[in-house]
Amino acid sequence: MIGLAHFLTVAAMVFAIGLYGVLTKRTIIGILMSIELMLNAVNINLIAFSRFITPDALTGQVFAIFTITVAAAEVAVGLAMVFRVYYDRNTVHAARLDEMRW
Repeated sequence: MIGLAHFLTVAAMVFAIGLYGVLTKRTIIGILMSIELMLNAVNINLIAFSRFITPDALTGQVFAIFTITVAAAEVAVGLAMVFRVYYDRNTVHAARLDEMRW
């Protein structure tokens, strides 16, 4: 039987992969994808806790839906910023974006 510990282990591994990606990726797109992995790990935790602690209430699922909508908005804003940075500087490498002024 799959229990809560199994879901938490998978979520921790997904979160660790996302954190590793945020810390090691050089492009903005890779960093955004790693942040999405971290948000998905949070969604796994929300739904797992909701399923095993309060199976009658749908609070974890509702919070997961809110997290998914926030992630969708983050992707839209993040991609708009990536397109603007690429248009202005012809690069998407995060290390080359250390100046606020052009």
